Amino acid sequence: MNQVVYIASPESQQIHAWQMDEQGALTLLQVVDVAGQVQPMIVSPDNAFLYVGARPDFRVIAFRIAQDGTLSEAGHAPLPGSPTHISTDRDGKFVFVGSYNDACVSVSPIGSDGVPQAPVQVVKDLAGCHSANIDAANQTLYVPALKQDRICLFSLAADGTLTPQSQPQVTTPEGAGPRHMTFHPNQQYAYCINELNSTVDVWQLHNAHGEMVCVQTLDMMPAGFSDTRWAADIHITPNGRHLYACDRTASVIAIFSVSDDGALLTLEGHQPTEQQPRGFNIDHTGRFLIATGQKSHHIQVYKISGEQGLLQPLARYAVGQGPMWVAIRPL
Repeated sequence: MNQVVYIASPESQQIHAWQMDEQGALTLLQVVDVAGQVQPMIVSPDNAFLYVGARPDFRVIAFRIAQDGTLSEAGHAPLPGSPTHISTDRDGKFVFVGSYNDACVSVSPIGSDGVPQAPVQVVKDLAGCHSANIDAANQTLYVPALKQDRICLFSLAADGTLTPQSQPQVTTPEGAGPRHMTFHPNQQYAYCINELNSTVDVWQLHNAHGEMVCVQTLDMMPAGFSDTRWAADIHITPNGRHLYACDRTASVIAIFSVSDDGALLTLEGHQPTEQQPRGFNIDHTGRFLIATGQKSHHIQVYKISGEQGLLQPLARYAVGQGPMWVAIRPL
């Protein structure tokens, strides 16, 4: 499977598009200059658009993806705050944008032309809002509020309206700082990386009472680490066997194996990576991981190997300045 890897580099205001072959090698397709700092990105569910959050004039930009994976701008829409994280619902009808600085999550409908429109709802008072994560059923949106040590649960209506669920939130230990989430393929468990104490929580989404509960917390850092903890991103392989999480101070990727049912993580090791890995992603085959170095201005491609899911470095590539987001599309 050939794929296209998109890298957002906000310091140089660029998106680099790379074609990835079946061996994980990258070939540069295009460099897109954007008027503004390009940060969070997501490929639409139908693979036809790349949605990008931009600063300082807060907006979401829609890029149409051509057959060869190259981008052309299709339109844009305003946002109520500085975009920190962007996602869509499973049907590609709505864009969710979390804003850390502006303490909110917004809902923007996607027009018939594939371009997002102005927000129809803004949920406020989410201090340190760092991501918005929809479940596979397209019914529940999980929104971590880092500064409040909580994850808020919202029901998504057909018209895009968010309403708090009967269990409106769960809390983490004080000072943990929940940030990004990913889901096991069986949708019974979610995993949340905590930025401020560099731990990973395993959340059972529906216990016997239908509630979300934390069933495991693991330290993701190497033994003896004593510097400031500053975790960033988390992703799971499509088959649900391996989970990865990165820390920016240590410039490492923690490697976890996942139990068959998704309930238990085991720390398998650490992979040194590019300096200050703000973001990474896993390709659609589950064979490769691409990590950014916000301070090295390079990306590194790894092969995911063996039963433990250890990372084998394949190649590194120069990109724009301050790369921090990775989105991947099948070609």
